[in-house]
Amino acid sequence: MPQSRGASVSILILPAGPADAEALAHVHVASWRESYRGLLPDAYLARMSEADFARRFRRALTYPGPNEVTLAAAGPDGLLGYAQGGPSRRARSGEAEIATLYVLKRAQGLGLGKRLMIGTARALAAQGARSLMISVLAENRHARGFYEHLGGEAEAERSERGPGGALLQEVSYLWAEIATLFG
Repeated sequence: MPQSRGASVSILILPAGPADAEALAHVHVASWRESYRGLLPDAYLARMSEADFARRFRRALTYPGPNEVTLAAAGPDGLLGYAQGGPSRRARSGEAEIATLYVLKRAQGLGLGKRLMIGTARALAAQGARSLMISVLAENRHARGFYEHLGGEAEAERSERGPGGALLQEVSYLWAEIATLFG
C-alpha cells in the first residue's frame, strides 16, 4: 500500500466472483469494525465472523439474483474495497440500490469509493436502472459527506432495525437520474 495519499498505486475495479469470497469477507468485517465503532454495539462487531460472511458471499456470487452487481477494488496487496448493488429494496420501478460500499480505512482517500460507486451505477444503468439510492447510518458523518459530495440528495431520516434488533436512524441518498453520477 502507498506510504502517502499522493502515491501512485495501480488499483483495478473488476467484477467479483465466488473465488473472491474470503477477501470480500475480510474487507467487510474489517470495514465494519473500522467504520462503525461507536455507532454499533462493540459486542456485535467483535462477534462478526469472516468465515460466516465468506459463505454468504460465495453463495451470493455463485447464485446472484437478477440484476445484481458486485465490484471489487483490487490493489497489489489484494482487495481494498467492494460495492454491491441491485434492484431497490423499495421496489420502485427503475430504481436501483447500492446495498453495500466499503473501503478499508488504509485505502480511503485514494478515490476507490467514488470509482466503486460510479462503476456500480454504470452497471446498474446498463441493466435499465434510471435512479439510484444508498442508505447510511444518520450518525455516519464521513459517509454522508461522501454521498453529498457525489450529488446525492438526502431523504428524511427513518428508523430501521439494526444488529440485535436495536433501532437505528438511517438516511437514504437518492440520485433521481443515475447518469448524473457518471455522465
